[in-house]
Amino acid sequence: MLSLHPMTPESFQRFLQRSVATYAAENVRSGRWTAEEAQERSAADFQTLLPEGSATPHNFCFDLHDADRHQDVGVLWYKLMQRGGQKIAFVYEIEVGAEHRRRGYAREAFWLLEQHAAERGATAVQLHVFGHNHPARALYEGLGFEPVSITMQRELKPIH
Repeated sequence: MLSLHPMTPESFQRFLQRSVATYAAENVRSGRWTAEEAQERSAADFQTLLPEGSATPHNFCFDLHDADRHQDVGVLWYKLMQRGGQKIAFVYEIEVGAEHRRRGYAREAFWLLEQHAAERGATAVQLHVFGHNHPARALYEGLGFEPVSITMQRELKPIH
């Protein structure tokens, strides 16, 4: 059975280190940032979003804990915020460890997130997903998420 455990200071530091690196790499892969600037920009974004670490108001940083297996299997970070006249839960990160994927943990984590957020007055859940992350997009669509806005890009051939 999966449960949400608030991150300890130690697990938050592991999460932060891994997440800053992953976010930097995803932004490079998507073409938004250069490799040279990515790490610094990613660290700055996390500092802006979580200036007080896991104690930053309105943010919830959880380890996903499987009580049956007695181990953490992933992480979840979301923030309660006002957007478009409603209180939403914005998911900044959900990550199930590679060795724990395809076991239903992500779906169960979203169910727990929805309960947690609804108890705090949220009426919707939103998230961002990189266009190249097809497995995540399939998961979110399967959970009933729909696009709110889409940024699209087409590469141009050089003119000589």
